[in-house]
Amino acid sequence: MNAQKFIILMIFLVIPSILLGVTYSQDRRGFQVNSYIVVDFHSKKILSAKDINKRVQVASLTKIATSMVVLDWADATNIDLGNNLIIPQSASLIGGPNQLGLIPGDQMSIRDALYSALLGSNNWAAEALAYHVGRDLLLREGKRGDPVKEFVKNMNALARNNGAKNTKFTNPHGMDHLGKPPFSCASDVARLAIYAMNKASFSFICSQKQREVSVLKREGLRKFLIKNTNKNLGIDDIDGIKTGQTSKAGPCLAVAAEKQALVRELADGKKQVIPRRLIVVVLGAQDRFAASRSLLLRGWQKFEAWNSQGRQVLNRNEFLSTIRE
Repeated sequence: MNAQKFIILMIFLVIPSILLGVTYSQDRRGFQVNSYIVVDFHSKKILSAKDINKRVQVASLTKIATSMVVLDWADATNIDLGNNLIIPQSASLIGGPNQLGLIPGDQMSIRDALYSALLGSNNWAAEALAYHVGRDLLLREGKRGDPVKEFVKNMNALARNNGAKNTKFTNPHGMDHLGKPPFSCASDVARLAIYAMNKASFSFICSQKQREVSVLKREGLRKFLIKNTNKNLGIDDIDGIKTGQTSKAGPCLAVAAEKQALVRELADGKKQVIPRRLIVVVLGAQDRFAASRSLLLRGWQKFEAWNSQGRQVLNRNEFLSTIRE
């Protein structure tokens, strides 16, 4: 490669990173990513990792926690997800994706708002969910206050209860240009992903490639088709979960993948069933989709090697703790 071609190539590689405000480090496997983790969903065995406790912005991966607070609240209160919520005035201050053209006063079901937030990464829907649930939480406790702040308090409690010590949410959508920016890390996002994928309603929503939702506007009922922003869905056994991107966070992605369980016959004639599901989190990845697939492949290789060696436990730090300490 001559000097002129090299300079041109470097311009194409470096300028986009400068414009985004994100710097990428080259991983030895060839992809550029700031931090990542690959973990076995069931045993919590860490299979591959880089800077997993480094505090960074995680953009719309925040909505994993947002959705789980909503779903846990609905389960605890026996609330029907078909009930409508109203888009609050505060949503107009956020910015970001608004594929549904939502405005304050529009109505949609809680379920459709969840689909909008998780599949389409709609910030307005996330804000509406937080306002609606936060207001109900305040009413049930006989308190006054800001519904969204009350909701975010529950997001942080959820994170702490799952062992996420390097996470501080400040809003329900993950945008980092309003007030004090939120932060998390690869290991904490993995903890939240494991918790979320254990709930059937969450795992079903994020596994859908598209969903038709309804919005009641002043002029009448309108229907929209939301497409999942996770381009890896359906590839390499990937069945979830969430994308995220801001100028500070860079492109982020959490994915889940599941293979058919292994069945082995033991010496005593009994059969051992070994479930196979992995979680991959990449933060600040120049190509989040390619990086996550590459890490997933390496994760399966390490998982199979660990199994063939008898699933030995040499150090407790090899496993991700999901218990509040």
